[in-house]
Amino acid sequence: MIKLVIIDFDDTLSLTEEAFFGIENHIANGMGFPPMTREAHQKNWGVPIQKAITQRIPGIDPDEFLKNLGELLPGFVASGRVDTISDENIETLKKLKNGDKHLAILTSRKIQEAKHLLDENHHINKWIEKIYHADNLEYLKPDPRAFTQSFIDFNVEPKETVYIGDSISDGISAKGAGMHFIALLESKLRSRDDFRSVPVDFFAETFPEIIDYIN
Repeated sequence: MIKLVIIDFDDTLSLTEEAFFGIENHIANGMGFPPMTREAHQKNWGVPIQKAITQRIPGIDPDEFLKNLGELLPGFVASGRVDTISDENIETLKKLKNGDKHLAILTSRKIQEAKHLLDENHHINKWIEKIYHADNLEYLKPDPRAFTQSFIDFNVEPKETVYIGDSISDGISAKGAGMHFIALLESKLRSRDDFRSVPVDFFAETFPEIIDYIN
């Protein structure tokens, strides 16, 4: 029986790629760089931003970029331009909690990109018990050891845990750790064919469909 549900954030709990494409180009423009293409952004979407941004915009200073992102992100969040979570997804979290599941988020975001989610007053913290991110994990996806701390914190076995993510690296890390893995295709950034090298336990077209597998 599944006891712990761990959820990726970007393009899983919240559809964010398109929004971040605009935000990153806004910051790059302010730093004097030409805009990246959407293709360049999607090519390494899911890679930690400090590494990804130097591939998307060659020559940019990743530390300065992250500083600017940390300063601007709260305004974008407050205006609803990024990190919004649909009512349907919130309802799904409620159903999982009512079904006595523990809920956590595991993301590759650094603290600058995730600190608003960690605020105790953020509405998702009514249901999410723990948020793992790049600055409180020893290992990051696709390393299977990224999940080790969650097994300890919630006193569960890997076989009692499911990870929901949208990328191949999500699947590689989850299955490498001995967990169940649900591939979410809602963002349309990837198809079932992209996961041919990963033993996916269930494909979900929308986030609420995860209930079909977990229950």
